[in-house]
Amino acid sequence: MPRIPAVSAREAGLQAKLLYRVARRRFGAVPEPFAVLANHPALLRTSAIHELLAEKAVRALPKHVADLAVYRTAVRLGCSWCIDFGTMLQKHQGLDIDRLKNIDDYATSPLFDRAERLALAYADAMSDTPVSVTSEQVAELEREFGRRGLLELTYQIGLENQRARMFGALDITDQGFTSGEACRVPGLG
Repeated sequence: MPRIPAVSAREAGLQAKLLYRVARRRFGAVPEPFAVLANHPALLRTSAIHELLAEKAVRALPKHVADLAVYRTAVRLGCSWCIDFGTMLQKHQGLDIDRLKNIDDYATSPLFDRAERLALAYADAMSDTPVSVTSEQVAELEREFGRRGLLELTYQIGLENQRARMFGALDITDQGFTSGEACRVPGLG
């Protein structure tokens, strides 16, 4: 249970009810972070718009590479909600989610190609405290993905760092998206 209670559909304002409906249609359930943010409608609106725009902005970087890097960041930071939701998104995109079980061995696993390994190592370096990214790493990523792709990757990993740390602070945990039980979240029906 999160440290700040989720706002139920019944208690939600008009704007939150609309976002809940869209989220239910898109994901099968209302993401608990949205329901918690509904306690502050301006932040809920800001977050929803930001998430949509950030998703649409990834055009130069292969989507699966961005998704893997975001997933790796969630694993590194221990965000069970992010891992659950990220797995569900990758599953719906038709990606091989079985290889996610080997994400800790990405550097040597044949399940990940060179470009993916570079992005995953970058996610690790960006998620270190303090950040351990090197100039050589950035140069190699720019050669691999181009400047725009590198910026998209950096932005997506940074955004996941924000999400994971915020959800960790608020104790927002696994919601059951991967198991198909997300609709069981109390008070969001």
